[in-house]
Formats: sequence, structure tokens, C-alpha cells
Amino acid sequence: MSKAKDRGEFPWWHGAAVYQIYPRSFQDSDGDGVGDLKGIASRLDHVAALGVDAIWISPFYTSPMRDFGYDVSDYCDVDPTFGTLADFDALIARAHDLGIKVIVDQIYAHTSDLHPWFTESRSSRENPKADWYVWADPNPDGTPPCNWQSVFGGPAWTWDARRRQYYMHTFLKEQPQLNLHNRAVQDAVLDVARFWLKRDVDGFRLDALNHAMHDPMLRDNPPAPDTGKVRTRPFDFQIKKYSQSHPDMIGFIERLRAVCNEFGAIHSVAEIGGDNAEFERKAYTSGEVRLNSAYGFDFLYAPELTASFAAQVLDTWESEDGWPSWAFENHDAPRAVSRWCAPEDRQAFARMKMALLCALRGNIIIYQGEELGLEQDEIPFEMLKDPEAIANWPLTLSRDGARTPLPWRNEPKGGFTTGEPWLPLSPANLARAVAQQEVDDGSLLHVTRQLLDIRNRSAALRHGSFENCVAAGSLLSFDRVAAGERLRCLFNLGKEEIKPDASIAGSAVILAMNGAAPNSLPAYGALILRT
Repeated sequence: MSKAKDRGEFPWWHGAAVYQIYPRSFQDSDGDGVGDLKGIASRLDHVAALGVDAIWISPFYTSPMRDFGYDVSDYCDVDPTFGTLADFDALIARAHDLGIKVIVDQIYAHTSDLHPWFTESRSSRENPKADWYVWADPNPDGTPPCNWQSVFGGPAWTWDARRRQYYMHTFLKEQPQLNLHNRAVQDAVLDVARFWLKRDVDGFRLDALNHAMHDPMLRDNPPAPDTGKVRTRPFDFQIKKYSQSHPDMIGFIERLRAVCNEFGAIHSVAEIGGDNAEFERKAYTSGEVRLNSAYGFDFLYAPELTASFAAQVLDTWESEDGWPSWAFENHDAPRAVSRWCAPEDRQAFARMKMALLCALRGNIIIYQGEELGLEQDEIPFEMLKDPEAIANWPLTLSRDGARTPLPWRNEPKGGFTTGEPWLPLSPANLARAVAQQEVDDGSLLHVTRQLLDIRNRSAALRHGSFENCVAAGSLLSFDRVAAGERLRCLFNLGKEEIKPDASIAGSAVILAMNGAAPNSLPAYGALILRT
């Protein structure tokens, strides 16, 4: 297999595998039961051994932790829960020594209500930051200015007696919405980006980016049609036509890209969900002056993985449309093996799923524990930490079940902490601990390393085009093509054996998963062939 030329023809991030670290749950270094930056640094050998190109670290900034770090009260410091700026600098240095790039979250849609910017903004209608957040007068009857709803339940407006106005919040009321239409606010958050770029970060994951600009006319959102699907939140009853996705976001994105360009090969990837996500992902990444990549929730929230669904999603990114990123799991979504297969099939399914992820065109994001095949943990109501799950109990599946600590050893605290873990570790996931899988050459951990090695050594898989995507029953097939290399990729997403087309019989086998061969794809079998 040819060595992929990813240090000359392509920037480092093109085709990269990114490993997402949720810092509260990766490794605790001080025994308080919560992971931290020193803990991450101490475990980077595990990440490096996988063969990934970069880590994405979820928020570690100063925060009251109402939404576990996505409510930032100081963008330019580390919360004491996670350590200090010196700890971050040491983490960056360690990662770079291991050849790992570092991507950090940037959260430009909102801050914490304890951020000094909001403290000043709410103090009066005339102060220098009065227009830094989204404020509005009440209707004549005292009700909120429009019908927008919060993701976490209830109106997206909270009354503030200091200003005798409502302020907007797409998420918690403790997460007031920044007014990114204001040029001074743009300048301030771009200075935040520069702060972290000067500390040698290699890229940004941009949280909820299409939520960062609203309709200044505050027009009501139209109702969403009833599709028959159970709707658990008022947010689900609307088309978010005016509360997000304002077209002026493009101008800000181009300003952000220009800042990244000041520092060289910086990677920018946006999280884009919502009613118009496909269009926005492409618009935000179009050409050479906007973001490098974007990902959505197509796979993250899908209740099942079928060949027809996968082909439909993958076909939304044609080779000329830009460069996508893909994730099957993350800190906001239930573990894929718990959504997509029966418990007795999880071992085989997890191998096939990882092979599929590693074969996709674009960047791939592996969430911590996905390389171990972790399942969704069941967290009882009295132990929940997730504010969304608490607010919408029991209809909203808790995000906590995908945020439980990473099991390093099969022991009560998983080798994660010497204290009491902030969320419990289940016996089922402890049995999948890193130490257990290290000594088993056939474990998913070893399979993941092998798959990433195949991807890294293949120009077609890492950088090539995506062609001939076809779904036929449970069979998903597509080609990955680069100069001098064409690979045929076949995946059985079902439990019944599939007989592939006889034309591939003489092809060289690059990968055969779960007993697959050119003449047979057993349940959850996977093949990559050179044709």
C-alpha cells in the first residue's frame, strides 16, 4: 500500500483522525474524582499509540459548570477543576513531542451569566457592553418579545429586572446569547482565538456555530410540521428560521479564518446541526477563505444504522463539495453500539463500525472510549448531572451515559481516580478497560490501531475521492480513489450473510473484518479491496 503524502501535497489535517477528549472523564490526577489537564498529559501515550493525528479537548475554561464548561466565565484561563494555564502549556508540549496536534473548543454563541461581559451588559442600557448580548423589550402584555424556545426547555428568553428587559439564551438561562452582530463582540472573541493560538494550539472546534447569530427583527419562528415523532421539548415544535443561522455568519467566519491564517496551518471545524444543517455545513466551508471542515448530527443521533441511511448521508458530501468531518459518537450523543445493535452483537458490530468510520472521505472523530467499544451507561435520576436530561426527564436520554469516566483498569474506580468518580463506572464498561484490551491482540483497541494504520498508509482512504456509493439491502459499498489507487469498500450492516458480486473475487484484500472474504460478507463483515 502506498504511503499517503500528507506532509507535502496536503495540510496536516486533511484526512486526519481526531480523538475527542472529555476532560472531566479522561484521567484524574489529584483524586478529586474529576479529570484534569495533568491527567490528560499523563495518558497521551495511549492516544499516540492509536495513530491519530490530533486530540480535540472539550472545554476546560473557567466556568461555574452549569453546562459543564460550555458556560464560560473566562475564555482565557483554565478552570481550577482542570488545573492551570501552566498545566495546559505542559499538555501542549507533551502532545507536540508525541506528534499529536491539539484542537480546543471555541464557544462564540454564548457565555456564562457570570462572565464579566454579561455583568457589565446587564447593569444598564447605556454601558459600553450594553449591546454585547441579545436584549429586547417585552411585548405590551409583558410576555417575551418572540416565540423562540430554548434547547433545554421553555422560552429562550429570561426577564432581567436590572435592565427591565429580556435576554436571549438558546440553551440554559445561565448561558446568555452573545450578540455576534456587534463588531466589538466579534473583535473580542477573535482576540480569544489569538490568545490560544499564541499558546500553540493547532485548531479550533467551533461549538454550536450556527446558533451564534439571530434575526435582529426578532420574528417568530414558524411551527414545525408534525411528523409523528415524539417531541420531548418545546424547541422541537418550531422551525428555527429566525432564532439561528443568520446569513451574516459568513462574514464572521471569514474574519475567523483570516485570524487562523495569521498562525499558519490551523484547522477549523464547525459543529452544525439544525433544520438547514446540510446547506450551512457547505456554506461555512466553501472555498479557501472560510472554515476547513464541518460536521453534523446525522450519525450522532440516528437511532439505527442502515445501508440506505448511511448512503443517503454520505452522498450529501460529493467530492467537489468541500471536506467533511464525521463522528459516530461524542459527549452529546448516546454510544453508537447501544443505539445501533443488539447487546449480543456489540463486539462484531463495533469492529465493523470502526472500519466504516476509518474508510470515510473526510476527517474522522473518535470519541474517547469508542476505541474500547464502550456502551451507554444507565445513570439513575438521582445521580444525573446533565441539565438537559434533568429538565426533560424521562423522555430525553441523558448525555451523562456517554460521559462516564474512561476505564483504564478493571477495578472499582477504573484507574481513573483515587477519589469518588464524578459519574459511576459500570461493570460492563470496566470489563472493556484499556488494560484488559492491551493483552488481547484481537480486542477492539488493537483493531482500531490496525485500522488507523491502514488509513494512514493509504492515499485513497486519507485523501481520495468518494465514488459509487450504493446501498443494496444491508450492503453498503463505495470506492475510495486516489492517483494509482482504487479501493472497493464493502460493509454488511445486517445480521444475514451477503454474497458480494463475483467480479471482486480476484481483488487484493487490504482488510477483512469479522470473517469476511471476497466471496462472503457474514454478519457485520467488512472488506476493503484493491481493485
